Amino acid sequence: MARAGRALARAADAERLRLADDWQRLRRAAAQGDIDLDLGSAIGSRRWWMKLAACTALVGGAMLAGSVVPPLYEAAPAPLTPAQRDEARAYSIAPLVFGGVSGASPRVDPRQLRPLAEAPERPRVERSVTIGRRGLAGALRNAGVDAAEVAEVTRLLAGLNPGGSARAELVLGRRETKSVPRPLESLALRAAFDLRVEISRSDGGLSLKRIPIRVDSTPLRVSAPVSGSLNRALRSAGIPAGQAAEFIKQMRHVVDFQRGLGKADRFDIIIEQDRAETGEIRHGKLLFGALARKGRDPVEIGLWKGEYYQASGEGVKKGLMKTPVDGARMTSSFGMRLHPVLGFSRMHKGVDFNAGHGQTIMAAGGGTVSFAGWHGGHGKYVMIRHNKDLATAYAHMSRIDVRPGQRIGQGQRIGAVGSTGLSTGPHLHYEVWLRGKAVNPVSLRFIGGAELGGRDLNDFQRQMNRWRALDSTGAAPKAVTAD
Repeated sequence: MARAGRALARAADAERLRLADDWQRLRRAAAQGDIDLDLGSAIGSRRWWMKLAACTALVGGAMLAGSVVPPLYEAAPAPLTPAQRDEARAYSIAPLVFGGVSGASPRVDPRQLRPLAEAPERPRVERSVTIGRRGLAGALRNAGVDAAEVAEVTRLLAGLNPGGSARAELVLGRRETKSVPRPLESLALRAAFDLRVEISRSDGGLSLKRIPIRVDSTPLRVSAPVSGSLNRALRSAGIPAGQAAEFIKQMRHVVDFQRGLGKADRFDIIIEQDRAETGEIRHGKLLFGALARKGRDPVEIGLWKGEYYQASGEGVKKGLMKTPVDGARMTSSFGMRLHPVLGFSRMHKGVDFNAGHGQTIMAAGGGTVSFAGWHGGHGKYVMIRHNKDLATAYAHMSRIDVRPGQRIGQGQRIGAVGSTGLSTGPHLHYEVWLRGKAVNPVSLRFIGGAELGGRDLNDFQRQMNRWRALDSTGAAPKAVTAD
């Protein structure tokens, strides 16, 4: 009996060890997500019964969890009434064939509407106006500002003259009735290049506030090669048309353009320039000009007390301009020659300049037009009398822009280059008459210009040195106006 009891105890211990081992393997499989619940093998064994119990527990747990999950959808809503269906159609998107009326105005209960006596106005109106030719007062009147307030604004801006292209920003306030103009609440504009003003309403009236704009007035210096045409080189470098024309006009008095300028020659120009802190740029008068020509001494001119002088202090204007056409080259000199059209020798009473058709012809000096019209072989011809002894004439013109008796200033346009009369091609025939006799324009010398001396000469030369010390650039910035 004792021996049988010990055998049963040993069998029970072995079975407990097998169950413990099976349980550990089941836990490890569960941790790895690989639980083997195959009930088709080892049917009736202890391991089979454990698998059956685990499968039963999983199925029972799933059924229990499913029984307490609420339904995902509630019961279908009640059907719409015909009136509700018609109202909902306005908000639905559906093909027209199915009765879609997308975009239709929704129905509104008339009992909730209250008609207005008149449409409400905006509490304030903001406008931007360009001053234009009629001035600020006219622009404000067109914008609907009351005449009394326009007069008050004009009084506040007395002494200021905004440019015609300037823009004004204004705000008009609320008015009591439509029969009266809106009151001016505020006005802001650029009154000058260095000044911005703001007008606002305070204490029932209008007040002015001045806002200065800092301006850098350092002159602009540009230097670049001539490259064949001085005028084109100046414009390519960004020099404005007016300053470029003034540079050429003044240089004509001291530089012989008849032989032209080489591509290696350089120009040097200084003009007034104002640069506002807001970014606008304004160009002014020609201050300094120079031409450096290969193999020759440079020529410099400068502005002093409203007149231009050479670096030596000698006045630029001495008499007639040496070349009445910009950049023209002399092709035929004064004296006897074989006429290219008539075919025999005769006196050539002037000099010829090669120039393009339509190029501007300028008066070599100030005076009165004594003749303007057709003149035989000269074609279209103009003669200007400068004084009782001196006159100049211009022939073969394509057009005449002056009339007899008209007063002409030096450098003023009188016509255009052409090929009228006895001419083989576009050019200018230029004559100088002294006491009724034709003379060689090249050999003629005119003196008697102004000349600086003493303290004025010293001050002028110091000013020239300051201009020479300015930094130069290859191109000028484009001028931007202040609107």
